[in-house]
Amino acid sequence: MAVPFRRTSKTRKRMRRTHYKLSVPGMVECPQCGALKLSHRVCKECGYYKGREVVNVE
Repeated sequence: MAVPFRRTSKTRKRMRRTHYKLSVPGMVECPQCGALKLSHRVCKECGYYKGREVVNVE
């Protein structure tokens, strides 16, 4: 099994890990009620999707 000749430095390790980060989900405003919701999903507040009621939220 291959073993590294030298230890990986903290700087090199951290430079490699700079791309490991969380991304913000694409939030859009609901056209019916104005609440923020995930795009391409039913609104949790009013239950509408693409201008029609899909889920009865009451």
